[in-house]
Amino acid sequence: MPFLLKTEPDKYSYDDLLKDGETTWDGITNNQALLYLRNMKPGEKLVIYHSMVGKAAVGTAKVVSVDAADPKNPNVRIKPVKRLKKEKSLDEIRQAGVFKDSLLFRQFRLSVVPLTDAQYDWLLA
Repeated sequence: MPFLLKTEPDKYSYDDLLKDGETTWDGITNNQALLYLRNMKPGEKLVIYHSMVGKAAVGTAKVVSVDAADPKNPNVRIKPVKRLKKEKSLDEIRQAGVFKDSLLFRQFRLSVVPLTDAQYDWLLA
């Protein structure tokens, strides 16, 4: 299952992920978001979304490893795949029919959002 991961680019941007090559995705406190992190599998596809500043999907990444031994702080390692050819703004995403029932708009503050394959493909198109 693909996921959308939100980050504030002034704290950690997609460019930071590209520069680092790999990172632990942490700082998550919402119980539902933590559940999604704990249940991730290596190789799962991710879309990185800049929130607060920019408000757009900017690049892709993938899960490298998951250690959920500490349920309140799962160790999820991710690495970048590539920058999107065209960033998808929040307004574009909101208007796309494929996101009609997405948690992205029902639980807006959720920082880890599951995506359908159709939503993932739309973001990359």
